[in-house]
Amino acid sequence: MLTLVPGGMGGSETYARELTRELATTDAVRATAYVPEGAEGFSRGIPEVVVPGVRAGGSTVQRLASVAASLAGTRRIRAAMQSPQVVHFPFTVPVPPPARGVGFVQSLLDVQHLDLPHLFSRPELLYRRRFYEGAAAKADIVITISEFARTRMVELLGIAPDRIRVAPLGVDASAYVANDGPREEFVLYPARGWPHKNHARLIEAMTILRAERPGLRLVLTGGGLDTLGALPDWVEVKGLVSTDELRDLYRRAAVMAFPSLYEGFGLPPLEAMASGCPVAASNAGSIPEVCGDAAVLFDPYSPESIADGIDTALELGGAGFSRGVAQAAAFTWQRCRDVHIDAYRDLV
Repeated sequence: MLTLVPGGMGGSETYARELTRELATTDAVRATAYVPEGAEGFSRGIPEVVVPGVRAGGSTVQRLASVAASLAGTRRIRAAMQSPQVVHFPFTVPVPPPARGVGFVQSLLDVQHLDLPHLFSRPELLYRRRFYEGAAAKADIVITISEFARTRMVELLGIAPDRIRVAPLGVDASAYVANDGPREEFVLYPARGWPHKNHARLIEAMTILRAERPGLRLVLTGGGLDTLGALPDWVEVKGLVSTDELRDLYRRAAVMAFPSLYEGFGLPPLEAMASGCPVAASNAGSIPEVCGDAAVLFDPYSPESIADGIDTALELGGAGFSRGVAQAAAFTWQRCRDVHIDAYRDLV
């Protein structure tokens, strides 16, 4: 995991952290995590090795620097790995590349850069072409997180379907307390300030809603929200919050809105459902697959449709409580882990 930037990688970070925790609960796999300097303690439960001389960063230039440092240290890093049978790259970029004869597993969570290329800079597109697509062509097994993502990889990258395994992400339902009682008058959106998260249209939708519901507020959490610019005074920007604070917001929010234009999976709707929070979500990407019939779906390109979806969810209130809790309970980290274990075994 030598391109890991703690706190800066969104859902992929949650996925990798939970995977390490789950691998620690089984004797089927003996796993060791390799992380860059600055990421000490990321792995939960399995042995962890900090690789000296490699430090990751969030920009394309910083990522290239970490890749270069990892490649320069290939021989040293491979020697420290003590002859593994399988090397897995949860953060997609395979550095250093596995030695010949070692099983190669790549996690590729989506191909958003091919479906929505206008949202990416040219350097970022070149980076993904080289390190995402190039690695996917060479990996023995590619692991992704939804049937939607798998279908797009087959169509756009030409990967043979039998080389792709789907490991849906999970929710630890025991960590959430579902509230079916009164809720506060605010809409919650937990997402980083990336372009595909679609904050601008959500704010337009909230402006429409406030014409009839003037007390309704919007609460935003996540990193990178300073890129959104000036916001109305009824928008509260909390930025990065602790896990406990986010769970408290889920319990109190009137609705969790999720207007993303594209997701390989999309965890927040399930986390909200586990908390009993009504969900209004985009009908794009994998989101309908994840939400099932437990959310109100809308067109994320239309502020009017977003507003209607949130309004419907507000009116429904706790009516879909049981359906949402059941939907979240169907997605577990143990199930995600088991897909990985099967992939590792097949290569061994």
